[in-house]
Amino acid sequence: MSSDSEQGHNLLVELGGVVIVYISSVSAPALEILGSFNLKYIGIDGIRNFLQELVSFDKEVKVFFKVPNQQMISNISPTPNPNQVVAAFINFLLQMLELILRFDPDFLACVKGSIQILRTELGFLIAFLGDTAMHLQPTNNILIDIKAVVNEVGSFFYPFFFTSLVFYLITEGEKMTDMNAVVNEVRSFLHSDSSDILEVEEANNSMTDIKALVNEQLVPDIGILDLALSDLLPKFELLKPKIKEHCITVSNMPTDMAPNTALVSLFIFDSALDDLMYLINNKSDRIVGVNDQIVMLHEELMLLGSSVTDIAVQQEAGHEDILIRAVDIAYEAEYVINSFPPVWYLTLRLPQLIEKIQLFRMSIQEIKNKLDVAGVPEVPKYRGEHVSSQSKEPPILDDIVVGFDNMEIKIAEQLVGGTQQLQLISIFGMPGLGKTTLANKVYNNPSVVYHFHKRAVCVVSQKYNKKHILIAILCSIKNLKGEKLLNMNDESLAEDLYKSLKGMRYLIFMDDIWDTKLWDDFRRCFPDDGIGSRILFTTRNKEIGLEASPRSVIIALPFLSEDECWELLRRKVFKVENCPQQLLDIGKQIAANCDGLPLAVVVIAGVLANMEKKEHLWQKVARNLSSHISQTQDKSIQLLELSYKHLPMHLRPCFLYFGAFQEDMEIPVRKLISLWVAQGFVKKEEQKSLEDVALGYLMKLIDRSLVLVAKRRFDGGAKTCKIHDLLREMCSRIAEENKFLKVVKLFDDDDDLLEYLGEVSMYQQHHHLSINYNNTDIPSLPFGLHVRSLLCFDHESPTSILCCFKVVRVLDVFEISYNRVVIGIEHLVHLRYLTISGILPPMESFHRLECLVVRSLKEVEIPDILLNLLSLRHMHFLGGGYFSASCLHQAINNESFQIKNNLQSIFMIRISDETYLKILRCSPNLRRLKVRIRSSPNYSFDFLNQLKSLKIESDHLSSNLFSLPLNLKQLTLTYAHMSPEQMEIIGKLKYLEVLKLQNVCFGGNQWDTSEGGFPQLKFLKLYGVQIVEWNAASDHFPRLQQLVLEFCYHLKMIPPNLGDIPTLQMIKVYKCTKAIEESAKQIQEEQGDNGNEELKFIIISNY
Repeated sequence: MSSDSEQGHNLLVELGGVVIVYISSVSAPALEILGSFNLKYIGIDGIRNFLQELVSFDKEVKVFFKVPNQQMISNISPTPNPNQVVAAFINFLLQMLELILRFDPDFLACVKGSIQILRTELGFLIAFLGDTAMHLQPTNNILIDIKAVVNEVGSFFYPFFFTSLVFYLITEGEKMTDMNAVVNEVRSFLHSDSSDILEVEEANNSMTDIKALVNEQLVPDIGILDLALSDLLPKFELLKPKIKEHCITVSNMPTDMAPNTALVSLFIFDSALDDLMYLINNKSDRIVGVNDQIVMLHEELMLLGSSVTDIAVQQEAGHEDILIRAVDIAYEAEYVINSFPPVWYLTLRLPQLIEKIQLFRMSIQEIKNKLDVAGVPEVPKYRGEHVSSQSKEPPILDDIVVGFDNMEIKIAEQLVGGTQQLQLISIFGMPGLGKTTLANKVYNNPSVVYHFHKRAVCVVSQKYNKKHILIAILCSIKNLKGEKLLNMNDESLAEDLYKSLKGMRYLIFMDDIWDTKLWDDFRRCFPDDGIGSRILFTTRNKEIGLEASPRSVIIALPFLSEDECWELLRRKVFKVENCPQQLLDIGKQIAANCDGLPLAVVVIAGVLANMEKKEHLWQKVARNLSSHISQTQDKSIQLLELSYKHLPMHLRPCFLYFGAFQEDMEIPVRKLISLWVAQGFVKKEEQKSLEDVALGYLMKLIDRSLVLVAKRRFDGGAKTCKIHDLLREMCSRIAEENKFLKVVKLFDDDDDLLEYLGEVSMYQQHHHLSINYNNTDIPSLPFGLHVRSLLCFDHESPTSILCCFKVVRVLDVFEISYNRVVIGIEHLVHLRYLTISGILPPMESFHRLECLVVRSLKEVEIPDILLNLLSLRHMHFLGGGYFSASCLHQAINNESFQIKNNLQSIFMIRISDETYLKILRCSPNLRRLKVRIRSSPNYSFDFLNQLKSLKIESDHLSSNLFSLPLNLKQLTLTYAHMSPEQMEIIGKLKYLEVLKLQNVCFGGNQWDTSEGGFPQLKFLKLYGVQIVEWNAASDHFPRLQQLVLEFCYHLKMIPPNLGDIPTLQMIKVYKCTKAIEESAKQIQEEQGDNGNEELKFIIISNY
């Protein structure tokens, strides 16, 4: 079959699939009806039965080509509102339109223009329905008018569906190239005296009743279609004055605005302002006639953002509603300008938005004036007798402690030994690891109790009160009651505490510190007499200890082992009793699934302790561990939520976005950062790239123990990260409650399928969607007019249809497929981040794209437009990319050839000759580059002055020289032939820190290094190198920290002098020869004899 024929056949399949998915989402019984159409009918009798069944369902199917009524959607939960139902139906119509417009051009030639107009009109209607501010009041009248029009469109489309379904199922594999062929072939079948198509032998007269069944259902002639469209399109014009009247009426009505999202984060202001500025600077045809209003909206929104920022700095809980309303206005402005409404609608809505912002700014100004008059609110007076118990409950692990013995000894030794200067010891770790429990054990350790003259413990709440803490410490030291100290002011209490501790060896345990401000408030209260006093505190934030004192000791609390998890779970569930034998294995499995987090163990133990001790019940818990933990709304979960609530406003969306990724997924840090930047989560800072700022955000989350580093780079930096399952569930729940993120799952289960279908075609209100989807028979994806990112995992359908994502910025279709087609993607003009598999779509629409990842194992031609996109910073091709013939032709024939872009990274591009390098010269901002060299001339890369990382993969083993950028920090060479001269050039790169040689062949099978080379090299990796002799001394790699050898079968030995490099921290040998392993062990022995115990050796044998 030709590619055109296959494409035409696929379009027919997808058209039927779109309809089936939509109908099934509205009505579960319809799924069973339509599913029966897949049965294979043989012979005339079988075909007759099939067609009779199909036509008998005609009325039942046709009803779904109209907006569903309330009864039809009664099973969908939550029940969508009328606007959402109509929007879902229009989305269904637009999906069919996208497919029909891709049929054979000859068939549509006379009506294609009218169908495109129809698409535009439907696109505006769905955009209007998504303008939520226009639908906060009852909209029955306008909805009735809109439904009447779109129902007529549905009736217009029904014959297309019927014809494609009949033809595809009857012909059992006859695959036609276009709709015209479908119509002709079905008509031929109905009016023919032969039955060759069906490959049956029955007589012609048996066909008569079959013909009569379906003859009236076929697509009419093109002339009739043209007349139908001519009658249909004017009805959209009649809607416009009604929509205008509706919008004016609604804008004049008082309304208690329902928030679009409850997530308070101000990134949306910068995002909307950037979009407005882009419109202004590019003088888009879309805003002809409303330019001045766009400029005014930009100014008003900028002023509103500034006012809201001032309010947010106060961090008063009473102002949260104001912030939410302000954020919603910013979202409303972004939607209106980005949903591509016609100019007449912008003329109507922009003044309304400007007036709304002005009025809201006035109310904010009144609040600011009141704050300025009131000043800083007075600290509430102290109440209660027990100062040390402020808003802090006992540790959740109670008296059952597991896995802390070694840590307790280590911390106790640190307290009683070491420096005589005052020292801070910080126990930090993620919520639920048992920091408080461990610190209490250490505090009460006999050796600690005996060592210190004075000890005191206090609990620091999230919003601490200085006076309360001072009183708590003084009460512990002096054995007083709090009432005696209530009349003293803070300064007097601090002085009294200082005098009480002066000359004493003391230990102060401050539990649950959230901010370094506390230490700034208290440092003068603690005298340093050089007698070994200590401050012990627990925190979730690593930075607190680091910032408090340069002499701080930071102790990271590790996760429990699987055995320790089981011991804790067993003791919590069974107390002093033994676990029944039948529950032993499943109990250990559950404990292992808690991933070493004591908090998770305790929560799930609470579930198990309150159910019957039966194996099948525990099996069910094991299958649903995450949901049990997530749904247990007790103190344990609230502890985790405190970490989220204490996050700075700008980190909240970054943290919640982790909920979009699959469970236990290791997320590449560079990808995560690109996603954050594309969403607009990252605020611009002077002298810093957005990527650097985003990396700082990630490190803040890591230091707060909310994000885990899964893999590190050689220098300790995070390469991949992940989030604990418990925290991921919390992220997903909070994100969904706040309409920030929705995770949609579909597995091979009928119940899951029905639930998924309801979510596919119904309106999604969340700003981010994550699809975990492994069903290959369903092309449709959930849609939402306000969705800003769409992540699809394991979505293997050959076709996806996207046409109603008005403001989407991120599209990530994760799996690899050679022939994936994404229909309608050209409408996603606001994309900043695109990961796609298979066929690269037309790129002309993506003027704001920042990151493109093509996950295809085949080489991809790079469209010329990408090389001229000023917004594009990252371009990655998994299977490689190559410049187009037209681009190469221009570079060859035009001496002044020039293109402009801001590309910072390209992975991986083919280099076949100097012309490719000429094109690369037009990307002077490149910082990371991976190339595949297809020939062997002397290439020069030294023109890339900003390049920091270069990876060269060669298809030819040659010894030709190539020049390298002087500022290069990381170099990877694969399948290259290295001459001594080339290695000397590399050795002279004075900033080079990382060198990886993979399957590299050395001239003469020998590598001789010399003094003065590799002055800054810190990491050296040799992988499968063809080298026998390596002659090197310790001063040839003066800064080397890590040496890695993998699969080196030719090398005789590691140069023994390398062990004397003073900076060397690790030598790793992975599956090399015994000779190399022996030389590594010899170096280890020699360094041990010399007292060098810091040098680590990792030897993984191949024998």
